[in-house]
Amino acid sequence: MILKSLSLLNYKNFDSKSFTFNDKINCIVGNNGIGKTNILDAIYHLSFGKSYFNPVATQNIKHDEDFFVVNGDYIKDNKPEKLVISLKRGQKKVIKRNGKAYEKFSEHIGFLPLVIISPADRDLIIEGSDTRRKFIDSVISQSDKTYLETLIKYNKILSQRNALLKYFALNHTFNKDTLDIYNNQLNEYGTIIFKKRDAFLKTFIPIFKLRYKAISNGKDAVNLVYESHLFNDSLNNLLMKAINKDKALQYTSVGVHKDDLHFNIDTHPIKKFGSQGQQKSFLIALKLAQFDFIKAQSHVNPILLLDDIFDKLDEQRVSQIIKLVDDENFGQIFISDTHAERTENAVKQVHQSYQIFKL
Repeated sequence: MILKSLSLLNYKNFDSKSFTFNDKINCIVGNNGIGKTNILDAIYHLSFGKSYFNPVATQNIKHDEDFFVVNGDYIKDNKPEKLVISLKRGQKKVIKRNGKAYEKFSEHIGFLPLVIISPADRDLIIEGSDTRRKFIDSVISQSDKTYLETLIKYNKILSQRNALLKYFALNHTFNKDTLDIYNNQLNEYGTIIFKKRDAFLKTFIPIFKLRYKAISNGKDAVNLVYESHLFNDSLNNLLMKAINKDKALQYTSVGVHKDDLHFNIDTHPIKKFGSQGQQKSFLIALKLAQFDFIKAQSHVNPILLLDDIFDKLDEQRVSQIIKLVDDENFGQIFISDTHAERTENAVKQVHQSYQIFKL
């Protein structure tokens, strides 16, 4: 799969900009604040229907403008594919594939597989469990439509159950039969989600460890540990046991929406015990493992976005990463960096064609 060209209209800091890309490596270089990351984010937007960096859709419209349009021309399975995302203030975002709008954005997820590696990934280490759950869900969803549909259903029922708990508290009432309906549905969908997350991580963790070993030259022992209430009991039982707590809190305190993924180095949390270089290597290994997993599931080389990849990494680790992408296992790669010379020296080591765009 190749992104042949990209055009932006009123997207973030760009009024109008077009690019024609190399099939292998594309380097976008320039000073900070000039819009390098915004180009990568536009490519991400085409794959996921949303920005990687700013979840508020209207904030991706250029200041003082009323709309944005992002247009991408791809070749996938030897066929041309045209994707257009547009948003007008006060209206719903529209995603069109070959001129036809999607009814549900979820139908588009996984069609254009993509992995991004960015300094913003550090949120996976420093933020709460919600960020790490979203990572798990995004990887599984790119190759499993039913997982994404189940997740959407679970979250809808969860929201309804929470609203019911608030209603009970506000009106000093309680109806067990109504609550049981939501409990049974949460149990059904939550059990599916838990089993799929558990199966995914059993496959994913060994891939991740191999990637980390290659980046760090085997210096550290790392691990990912999946935590879920459902390892201990069925969700139905957990919900029944937690009912008094849930009534007091007015929200659902147990379930797969509380799952977490612990990042460890030498059995300790990498957040506290990992150096900056180790943390960055950990995150890059995590994303390269994501690439490997999605490729194995979809039989397509995902597009790889490397945003500010050379920041905070020593030359040896950068060299290791460049070697990793120097083979046919990778498809099209986009790199952003502030130093044109540094970037060009790095990609010259790679025996692939490349193009440098100076902003």
